Amino acid sequence: MTFSIVARAADARMLGMAIASSSPAVAARCAHARAGVGAVATQNITDPSLGPRLLQALERGASARVALDDCLATTPYAAYRQLLVLGRDGPPAVHSGAHALGIASSAIAEHAAAAGNLLANPDIPAAMIGAFEASDGHLGVRLLRALRAALARGGEAGPIHSAGLLIVREVSWPIVDLRIDWSEADPVAALGALWDIYAPQIEDYVRRAIDPMHAPGF
Repeated sequence: MTFSIVARAADARMLGMAIASSSPAVAARCAHARAGVGAVATQNITDPSLGPRLLQALERGASARVALDDCLATTPYAAYRQLLVLGRDGPPAVHSGAHALGIASSAIAEHAAAAGNLLANPDIPAAMIGAFEASDGHLGVRLLRALRAALARGGEAGPIHSAGLLIVREVSWPIVDLRIDWSEADPVAALGALWDIYAPQIEDYVRRAIDPMHAPGF
């Protein structure tokens, strides 16, 4: 019912995630990131409270693996959760509980991890990682290519209806937080179209927040 990728730029300046699901408004529940700390996906049978908990552990200095293991040891119903955790350095970590829905699988690389449940086939996370690693440019572009690669390999077992893209940087707010909360057609394509509109304005919005007197005009 969901597939996602958490990732960072090679210099760790940007961290973020992209996600798509048959459920409505998936990013509102499952996408978590904190500047200079990490990115987390909380999916399958979702407990959104685990996102902030995992980010707090990363901020305190825990590795992704330690943060995830501690969380799983202290939360009920871990067998129903699928969690992806990525810090600003070190390898990412993934948990797919025994009660993950349908076909559940994951793939991990140096700077990214992908996972999904109720998938059309188990190769989809590896295809997402392959597309991410084969891409260059802005982190947002690479994350969107990973979502497209998942769809090209079959995506979910059923149609997807929502998608989201979340990216953080050195400022305290997300520099990108784009969502398609419901689409009967292709939410990943709609998210890509929204990115094309928003991406050229990212730096302008950051400058307006930091120094409005010298920011570009409206």
